[in-house]
Amino acid sequence: AGVDITKEAMEVGPTCHYIMGGIRVDADTAASTIPGLFAAGEVAGGLHGANRLGGNSLSDLLVFGRRAGIGASDYATGRTTSTSVDDGEIAAIIAEALAPLSREGGENPYDLQHDLQETMQNLVGIIRTESELSQALVEINSIKERVKNVCVKGGLAYNPGWNLATDLPSMLSVSTMVTLGALERKESRGGHTRDDYPAPDAELGKMNFVQRLNPAGENIVTPEPLPEMPDELKALLEEGAH
Repeated sequence: AGVDITKEAMEVGPTCHYIMGGIRVDADTAASTIPGLFAAGEVAGGLHGANRLGGNSLSDLLVFGRRAGIGASDYATGRTTSTSVDDGEIAAIIAEALAPLSREGGENPYDLQHDLQETMQNLVGIIRTESELSQALVEINSIKERVKNVCVKGGLAYNPGWNLATDLPSMLSVSTMVTLGALERKESRGGHTRDDYPAPDAELGKMNFVQRLNPAGENIVTPEPLPEMPDELKALLEEGAH
């Protein structure tokens, strides 16, 4: 980069490293609320609370990866009927994925990604406020509309632009959920800092904010109490405190 840090200062800054939310799963089987879908690791939320400690991800993957594998195996072997898939739905998904390749004069996927990165970094960063989070939602929704007109050049093979174009809807979904969750959590806790709510709230500390899509495709955020800690885990924590 042309910078000799032994002679001059180097600019550094924070960036997104780990998502502490994720798909809500059963702790014993890693089953999600969608039958047949299992999740473990960073994609599954809840294990690390408000701040993941360094090194904890490896044990997370080992323990819950195993549980997810066993859970998925038990689910598959326990089924007595097969699931039918609508051919029309498959055709629609394929057409949607291929559409950017046939458009002309639309949005560049790299421009859209850059604008989303700027929005999240500047408005949903380390220090958060209600006004900036609300503005972020406006910007995200604007990018969602622009994504409908994304276009890429090239073919199906080795096309990173097309890969990005198909990733953008998921990036926007995650960005929306992160921003809505940050808006609803009116406190500062762990890796989440609200400049307008600088202290932790004891009652909110007992809550998860769960997001689901309504029939119109809108995110609905619901505060739900944390499950009671199992007695065996309480005993382990008490033992470790002595």
